[in-house]
Amino acid sequence: MMNRVLPLSAALALAACATTTPPVTGSATAIPVRIVGINDFHGNLEPIRRLYTYTHGDGSAEQVQVGGVAALASLVGNLRGDSPYSLVVSAGDLISASPLVSSLFLDEPTVTAMGRLGLEFSAVGNHEFDRGWRELKRMQDGGCEQLTMRAPCQVEQFAGASFTMLSANVAFAEGGETLFPAAGLKRIEGPEGEVAVGVIGLTLKDTPTLVTPGGVEGLIFSGEAQAINRQVQPLVDQGADAIVVAIHQGLYSDLPPDAPGCEGIRGPLLEILAEIDPRVDLVVSGHTHQTYICDYSTIDPARRFLVTSAGYGGTFVTDIVLTIDPTRGEVIASTARNVLVRSDGASAGAIDQDLAAYVARHAAAAREVSERPVGRIAGEGSKPGPATEETSLGNAIADAQLFATRDAGARIAFMNNSGIRAGLVPGADGTVTFGDIFTVQPFGNQLITRTYSGAQLLALLEQQFDDEGFVQTFSASQGFALTYDMGRAAGARVVGASLDGQSIDPSASYRVTMNSFLAAGGDSFTVFTQGEGSVVGPVDLDAFELWLKQEPVRALPPTGRITDATRR
Repeated sequence: MMNRVLPLSAALALAACATTTPPVTGSATAIPVRIVGINDFHGNLEPIRRLYTYTHGDGSAEQVQVGGVAALASLVGNLRGDSPYSLVVSAGDLISASPLVSSLFLDEPTVTAMGRLGLEFSAVGNHEFDRGWRELKRMQDGGCEQLTMRAPCQVEQFAGASFTMLSANVAFAEGGETLFPAAGLKRIEGPEGEVAVGVIGLTLKDTPTLVTPGGVEGLIFSGEAQAINRQVQPLVDQGADAIVVAIHQGLYSDLPPDAPGCEGIRGPLLEILAEIDPRVDLVVSGHTHQTYICDYSTIDPARRFLVTSAGYGGTFVTDIVLTIDPTRGEVIASTARNVLVRSDGASAGAIDQDLAAYVARHAAAAREVSERPVGRIAGEGSKPGPATEETSLGNAIADAQLFATRDAGARIAFMNNSGIRAGLVPGADGTVTFGDIFTVQPFGNQLITRTYSGAQLLALLEQQFDDEGFVQTFSASQGFALTYDMGRAAGARVVGASLDGQSIDPSASYRVTMNSFLAAGGDSFTVFTQGEGSVVGPVDLDAFELWLKQEPVRALPPTGRITDATRR
């Protein structure tokens, strides 16, 4: 399955005018197959609230409202046109960490809307496992069995996904069967003949460190490249003319969204790409919420495929054309571009009115819950940028969790910065609604209080800065202080830690509160699992609401609890 990727300059020139499926003319040895790639939708059924600053390749910028599944569906339909030679593929995280209009209903409306949009194959992402693999199976199969704290089927009977979830590297420890199919094959019969496109879907191997461990209990997450390579030959044997990988792992790029290129490209996906079978024709990626199109052959000439990602939340879609010679069973050219999804439908000329009405129905059902005032704050709270950034919002969440668990003996509360999903933006008079705080913490974790020795606590603090997983600091409650130095060796990066001005005593005991995700060892913080005397407290959002109501207007706490003393 040799293929040829056009040079980037030619690919950009062709893609710039490929807003609809081009007419198929001439020989059957040139069939353009359009693949629409999406990733990291995260249940953003409605347009993104904040305006998006879109920077063009020429350096000019504009403020636009983007996203919303009604505009997304219209654009996808426009790109696919009337040609049968097309399919829609997702690289995962369609659901969870999602706005209230979707998450309140367990993301059922997102799964349904994606089917109506025309999605055919979706890799599972790490967030698909946030509510556990059994609930994820319900997302595929449908039904109203209650497997979480929230009741399913609140608005309608849930039929399940009309698309196929793929999990090539996720299997049951007992028996070895994959959770979902490892790959799928779409045979397309059209006026110019038949072509077949194979799709391999998988998530990042580190998913168990990013979700509550109980949610993936009994599953094994294997190496990504090996899982991909195991599926290539079987797809070739079934007649695949093109092989697409949809993987929930990604890269970082400093280039503008509409400027394809690999300059400065970096990230964990590179190690995987270097090992995958050269017969792969396209990699649709995600997880990093970045927007890029990289011709990987400029990095490794032996692997001639494009690597794409469409950002976050339905802000972009990737419009890809694989030109296939069906008589030779191979891709002879590839082009791609990222297309902005303008909420008013300007990207496609209209919005999908049926989907707009579907979303409006769920929005109305959620509105009473979403618009309920829960308190007032002075100013607004920004979410942590890098996971090591201390913010007033993070400190407020930790203070709220400590306040809500004092009766369990708590003296310290820790919040993982990666679990703060948005800033807290009040109304003009400072009013904060339930929808606002839900957007900040959409996971519905319960609070757990446990006893740790000072030695365990210090070991836990070191885990923030070890070489396992990504580095992040906790948001810490009032009275706790930490100084760290990343210039020191792993295991010795905590310079000082204190509570109420007293250094943490290794031989003393401390009652510590954390959310249930951390309590189960999430984000690789395994020391959290070692505590004793567990007391289950309220849901995190209930704690935050209670804390907000203690004062007529809440001033978010100042920063200064965490000090970075890294030598520079």
